[in-house]
Amino acid sequence: MRSIGEMARDSGLSVSALRFYDRAGVLVPAWVDPVSGYRWYEPEQLEEARLLARLRRAGMPLADIRLVLAGWSSVDTHLVRGLFQAHLRRLELGLADARNEFSALRALLDHRENPMTSLHGTNARLSVSAPQLAAALDAVRFAAGTDPDLPMLDGILFDLAADELTVVATDRYRMAVAQAAASGYDGPRVQVIVPLPLADAMRALLRGGEPVRLTVDGGRVSLESDDRQAAGQCLDLDFPDYRRLVHPPAGRRALVDVAAFREALEAGPVRAGRVRKQDGESYDVSVLRLADDGTVTLCEDGEDDQDDVGVNRTFLLEALTAGARSELILEVGAPTAPLAVRRPDDEQTFSILMPVRLED
Repeated sequence: MRSIGEMARDSGLSVSALRFYDRAGVLVPAWVDPVSGYRWYEPEQLEEARLLARLRRAGMPLADIRLVLAGWSSVDTHLVRGLFQAHLRRLELGLADARNEFSALRALLDHRENPMTSLHGTNARLSVSAPQLAAALDAVRFAAGTDPDLPMLDGILFDLAADELTVVATDRYRMAVAQAAASGYDGPRVQVIVPLPLADAMRALLRGGEPVRLTVDGGRVSLESDDRQAAGQCLDLDFPDYRRLVHPPAGRRALVDVAAFREALEAGPVRAGRVRKQDGESYDVSVLRLADDGTVTLCEDGEDDQDDVGVNRTFLLEALTAGARSELILEVGAPTAPLAVRRPDDEQTFSILMPVRLED
């Protein structure tokens, strides 16, 4: 017989999904160890599991899946074919409704004015601490997007206010925010998106300890340090309102030693082979469990608890590097809430990572 781990590997369903379908009575294991509770499956159940995985990827409701599995081995296939056709009709109707809604939303966007990010008539000049701006850019650069369909994320937001400069980057799956002290500007808040090549050129100028001059003139932004300058056009696009996204529900906190935690992540267990639906990229998932005493545990496959949080391991490792501290705070809330990585001495510089759903 097949163990639940082997069944997960060969079927495309996760261990947690197999346990869920057992509890739901959809795919019940052939035998459950009465002592350990471990599940075992007959070899012929693999075909059912693979069928179940395909149906779930197609978005079929659980009630219909039960009927498909019940009728799959029948000589009369009319029931199964009818269920397939009915589900396709639902998907087509749902897509038509979604197209109508997004058409209406695009019309609303076309008529909506957003002076906060408009570059027309925008002018600002301020002095910024070079070491702080360098550290801020280093803290957010890893989270910048590269999706050609979302060019507004292919840059770093510079949010200029009277006494501070906030820089923000996001690729939808993670967001990083950092601040640098600024002076010499007392006008209204100004936001501009600096393209990544220009942001990298600005970072290369920040070698000394003297303040640098940041200037926004309409659609152009420049950074001057001594007799050197990096300048170019801003992206004339709208960046998401990051201030609405950076306050996830408060969760449990743990102060982690970055070197030790990094070593544990790199060598620890992962859920392999996950694929992001948006771009088709595969990634490994680390599952974190945060105890009340602040201990962080990396969970083995098959040991999930309802409060465990799955996170893209590469993203978490990059966030630890960007945190640039020997110790960092992990803030873990509900499994559906973002995970935050914060500095103990500077909570205005942080990153948040979207969780990965553990049950398929």
